[in-house]
Amino acid sequence: MKRALSNPLALAGFIIIATIMLLAVFAPLVAPYDPDSIDVKAILLPPSAQHWMGTDGLGRDVFSRMLFGARISLMVGIVAVGIATAIGIVLGSISGYYRGWVDVFIMRLVDVMLSIPTFFLILAVIAFLTPSIWNIMIVIGLTSWMGVTRLVRAEFLSLRGREFVMASETLGARDGRLIFRHMLPNSLTPIIVSSVLGVASAVLVESGLSFLGLGVQAPQASWGNILTDGKEYIEFAWWLSLFPGLAILITVLGYNLLGEGLRDALDPRTTTISSIAKK
Repeated sequence: MKRALSNPLALAGFIIIATIMLLAVFAPLVAPYDPDSIDVKAILLPPSAQHWMGTDGLGRDVFSRMLFGARISLMVGIVAVGIATAIGIVLGSISGYYRGWVDVFIMRLVDVMLSIPTFFLILAVIAFLTPSIWNIMIVIGLTSWMGVTRLVRAEFLSLRGREFVMASETLGARDGRLIFRHMLPNSLTPIIVSSVLGVASAVLVESGLSFLGLGVQAPQASWGNILTDGKEYIEFAWWLSLFPGLAILITVLGYNLLGEGLRDALDPRTTTISSIAKK
């Protein structure tokens, strides 16, 4: 943790993500208005002291909707990546540990999934389901596990021939103990980095689905459907497109910075190379 926080990239990303998460968690206290409250007297008002980010076509306060939309976008990203990471760890561990025909079968499954454009696969599945936040999280998670699987498999193949694993196997350690006690803890660095970067991708996917009308449905606010509302008034209500776009940009940038910083801080090889270069 000390090494991670001393990394400027990781620290910058952590500050960005922590700030957004705090605003999302305390949205009911921070938001000046009810995000779903319609005011016909305040339709399409530009940013002002009363409405910091203006109002939309129904007179709803954009800043309040942005705060509550952050909850949706971050929750979708974190839960979807949690599902994908869990699947990837299980399949990658089995593939890298047992090798043989098990490895061949799982890797061919990964190849098949990677050959299908992920976003179009998600669109196809969502089209047959009722658009809801839970369906979106599950679908994104079930279509995003391939990268984690390949990372975990590669780490397990590397660790399988290490002395400490062979020593434990010689002493009679069972498969479960070898996997969860010795090999998986030593594979956490790429898993953590991949998960952090995966949240950024999931936020983008959710925003894209909501923008197309297949994600979170009105009146529930998300950054994607705020952007959808803004496209109808983009010529004269610029704030409806600018602020949710900036929120998505800053959030994705924060997760990418955090992921890159954690990779540099947690990878002992990178740390060693950096220390040698400084000397």
